[in-house]
Amino acid sequence: MESTLYAQDRGVLQDLLNSAAISSAAAQPSLHQHLKDIVRNRQLTARFQPIIEMSDGSILGYEGLIRGPSDSPLHSPINLFKTAADFQMTVTVEHLCRQIVMEQFAAQKLPGKLFLNVSPETLMQRDARYGETLEYIHHLGIAPDSVIIELTENQPTHDYALLADAVMHYRDMGFEIAIDDLGEGFSSLRLWSELKPDYVKIDMHFIQGIHQDQVKAQFVRSIQSIAEKSGTRVIAEGIETHQELLALRDIGVACGQGYHIARPHPRPTHSVSAEVAKVLSANQWAQRKSTPKVQHTLIERILRDVPSIPSTMRNRDVETMFLENPKLQLIPVVDDGVPVGIINRYRLIDSFARPFQREVQGKKACKIFMDENPVIVDRGTTMQEVSQIIVEANPDHLINGIIITENGQYAGICTGPDLMREITQLQINAARYANPLTELPGNVPINEHIDELLEKEIAFCACYCDLDHFKPFNDVYGYRRGDDIIQMTSALLKRHCDPKRDFIGHIGGDDFIILFQSDDWHQRCEQILTEFAEDIQNYYSHEDLERGGYLSEDRQGTRVFCPLISLSIGAVKARPGQFYTHHQISIAAADAKKQAKKVRGNSLFVDRRQDGAPN
Repeated sequence: MESTLYAQDRGVLQDLLNSAAISSAAAQPSLHQHLKDIVRNRQLTARFQPIIEMSDGSILGYEGLIRGPSDSPLHSPINLFKTAADFQMTVTVEHLCRQIVMEQFAAQKLPGKLFLNVSPETLMQRDARYGETLEYIHHLGIAPDSVIIELTENQPTHDYALLADAVMHYRDMGFEIAIDDLGEGFSSLRLWSELKPDYVKIDMHFIQGIHQDQVKAQFVRSIQSIAEKSGTRVIAEGIETHQELLALRDIGVACGQGYHIARPHPRPTHSVSAEVAKVLSANQWAQRKSTPKVQHTLIERILRDVPSIPSTMRNRDVETMFLENPKLQLIPVVDDGVPVGIINRYRLIDSFARPFQREVQGKKACKIFMDENPVIVDRGTTMQEVSQIIVEANPDHLINGIIITENGQYAGICTGPDLMREITQLQINAARYANPLTELPGNVPINEHIDELLEKEIAFCACYCDLDHFKPFNDVYGYRRGDDIIQMTSALLKRHCDPKRDFIGHIGGDDFIILFQSDDWHQRCEQILTEFAEDIQNYYSHEDLERGGYLSEDRQGTRVFCPLISLSIGAVKARPGQFYTHHQISIAAADAKKQAKKVRGNSLFVDRRQDGAPN
């Protein structure tokens, strides 16, 4: 809850003095006028405190907090809302707070969800229940399912039915619901039972010192157990120490919030500190993407030209076709060029092997033995699409094969074994030729593309891109966060390359290569470095950014300072006749990259030796 969080701040003494100064606010017209001026001039600012997933330290969302003017006795939210209550302005002030928090959340394009503090009395106001909030977030471009109404209880709730009705109204609009300060206040446990919220926040009283208090630990375990059974996620708020974070991690609490993770800030961090990340990534196995996508090869690649039969053909004639051709497994049934079914060899032969079946069924039309609902796809369908169809279809369809058409007319078939062999081979090739994490071309297509450019005597610039100080980040923050940076870098390179002229490859790990044919490649590289310097900040806490890195332990257990990740680019211009193989380009680009890495921070080194000019 905001007031509780703020009470921990360095200005706590001043807040208490301010509270005493306005205890008789109702008798102070000047304070009343001051509050009205604040509302009229919208003199409130938002601060956001991250709420993280305890499983990996990623940002679930932010709680939106509010502050009055910095030089005002109403700067503290405690004083602000107390004065609003004294002058019957609670609903007005809350509405303004919500608007300002939502505006600044949208303006900063913060990731994840917004936890929006709302009191039950405001939620149940008639004028607050007819789309005002929904209309406003649509105006700001925020999706309703990104907003969580966090109920903050400042006074007892008496009409649970009315509150439940109001909550259902907001749920119907797409919002989620959270209950603040579970275990503190007037009726939070009953609210949980009545409202069935999506999130519950455990009051900070039960979090502080939890590593030394078995009663508090058991309370949190009990809440966690109830939450797991009721489909609610638990948020531990007020985490202030390393030991509390460890204890909550071991209990299995889903989410966390508190000063040890990050303080409220007008421009909040997008990432936890190295210290927090290491705690949460300990003993966790990274779930890497390991299954490459099936390439977009078309089903016509494995089309078999098998003669079809009409649905009026007699069964004994179909049997003769199977007996005369032992390798024939499937026969498509086609009327007027349109496939209507497929006959499986084993079904017909097995039936005829039974006593009297040949005599009884032999003269009848073959459609009694055909699958009337075969899988039919156009020859332009990709293997990936076909494999998905087979997964969702009846298992018998893989045995019976697939009918392939062209403009609705029968074109041929593909058998189940042919399909499985092709998909398997495509997966093998995908693993060999493309990086499964970024889906960029790997070493084989990179080398092939370089050789093709050299053979055609096309001028290009090979840029070797490498992340500096990536390994310690990977060790501290975990492979999942490391993968996030690899993917961010991949997306950044794609944004600054011309897909019609330039080629991007992922050599492996944190190494990329760009083969520029764009004439303005140097400017593109500078833009890449500028944006990388901005984007990488989202992966560190404010504390890490201020000191330019973080402390960690090396393999000998020694505390070392690790700088922030930076990007080095080594560029080699390849003109016709200068290089002859991809091996030469690779060596030259690697040398240029080594020179770039000697420069601290984000850097570009251009090998100008071929120009006869200094670097």
